[in-house]
Order: sequence, then structure tokens, then C-alpha cells
Amino acid sequence: MPAPSGPTAAVPGAVVPDALFLDALFLDALFLDALFLDALFLDALFLDALLIRPVQGPCDGSTSGRTAGARPVAAAAARAIVQHPAAGLCPGRRAGQAGPMEQRDAVTALVLAAGGGRRLGGRPKALLPYRGRPLVEHAAAAARAGGCREVAVVLGADRERVRSTAHLPGCRLVANPDWEGGMGSSLRAGLAALPAGSSAVLVMLVDTPGVGAAAVARLLAAHRAGAGLAAATYGGRRGHPVLIGAGYLAEAAAGARGDAGARALLAAHAAELVPVECGDVASPDDLDTPADLARWGAG
Repeated sequence: MPAPSGPTAAVPGAVVPDALFLDALFLDALFLDALFLDALFLDALFLDALLIRPVQGPCDGSTSGRTAGARPVAAAAARAIVQHPAAGLCPGRRAGQAGPMEQRDAVTALVLAAGGGRRLGGRPKALLPYRGRPLVEHAAAAARAGGCREVAVVLGADRERVRSTAHLPGCRLVANPDWEGGMGSSLRAGLAALPAGSSAVLVMLVDTPGVGAAAVARLLAAHRAGAGLAAATYGGRRGHPVLIGAGYLAEAAAGARGDAGARALLAAHAAELVPVECGDVASPDDLDTPADLARWGAG
């Protein structure tokens, strides 16, 4: 029978021409492509939520950082992986806060050693003997052994004698002529003398010989994990050392008054402060009285 010359009539049992069949396959393929793109879009959103959102506040005050209306697909998902907080790239982080993880190793220890030891007969705390050497040497060595890249020591009372007596190789010695004004003046002097590129400062007190390298290392590990503010705790009670990220340094200096040190900063950002328990590896007890000296075997 000759083939019809016009369009094929829709009659029962008629065979669908190949062209129409291929068109149907093409439409099916478009439909599947659309589903695939939607799946990629949802995957990208999921990765954004899972990977970019900070865990335990490593990027204080951060947001997702996405541009409104953007439709991320496979390339955006790849960018999300690169921006995982574990790599230190935190969208929306505070100005001056450390970025890439390798920069978070640039922590400078700031040993506050300016005190005159009024209750100890006027002997500078930096030169109190501990285990055969001046107390300030112990604090500087603990900072080095714990992983601090640089160590700055703030000197005040009898500072020239401390310079000539204590062996502090490689340490940056900072003079605080206003040391009698309290710890706040020493903190300001030390922060003003920080080396460029410090990702954070670890504030240590010279008169806490129970704080060693293990406690320092724990604070630095918290910083590498994303903490911009962290403090050692002892049985849940806050003490020293205290780690202050680069994004908070100006505020710390502005609020350092009297003997308060960084107390105002920590109170203002209590929700961002990461506690680091150190009670199993260190002691926060300080040396203020002759009884303290006897207990620690110092003096």
C-alpha cells in the first residue's frame, strides 16, 4: 500500500514515526537535565549550610556571605569546600581577624612582667627565683615551648636590672614606664609593640609559674581551630592565659585600664569567648604574698 502523502492520522494501531519518537526522547532528556540541575542546586545549598556555617563560633559574627539571588551549582559547591572553616577562610569575619589557617600560627606571647611586688618587699616579680632561675625566664620558656612564634616581655619595675639579669634570648623586651598604673598600662604597652602580622596575642602573667607549655599549646590549638577569643579555665573558672585575636586588639587596648587588663573586652564579647579547660595540666595560682612564695618553693 502506498505511504500517505500528508500528516499521519492518529488511528488505532498506527505506528509512531521515528521523528516524533526522537522528539519525545529529547523532551525526556530535558526533563531529566532539569531535575539534575535542581539536585545540584540543592546540593550546593546543603554544602553552604554544612560547610560554611561556623561550628562553635570559629568566625565571630560571621554570616554565609552569599550574594542574594545567586544560583550556585557545581562550581559554587567547589568554592564552598575551599571556604570550609577548617581552612580558616571565614566569610564575614571581623576586620583584621586571621584568615588562612597558616596565618593562625603567628601567635605572639605577651608576658606581663612589670609588677614591683609590693607585698613581697618590693622585689620585682620578674626576678623572683623559681627553680634556680628568674621567674620571667620560666614564663618566656613556657610560651616558646607551647608554640608561640614570638615572645614579648613587658618590663617595668627595676627593668634595667631585669634586662641585665634575666636570660631572654630572642624575646622582644618592651619598657612600660607607667607600670605603677596597673596591669592595663602593661597590656597597652605590649599591644603597641606587637610584631606586624600577628594573628593573635597570648597574654600571660609572669607570676603564674603553674602555667606551662601544655596550657599554652591548648590555647593555640583553639586559635587554629578558629577561636578569635579564648581563655584558659580551671574547673570551669576563667583564668590565664588569655588569647586575643587580631580583630579584637584595638578594642583590648582601648579598654585596658587600671588592673582590669582585658576584662572589659572579655565581658563585652562573652558570647564569643571560647573556654579552654586547663585544670588537668596547669594551675592558675599566682605569687602575691610570702606564703605564696613558700608554697611554690620560690623566693
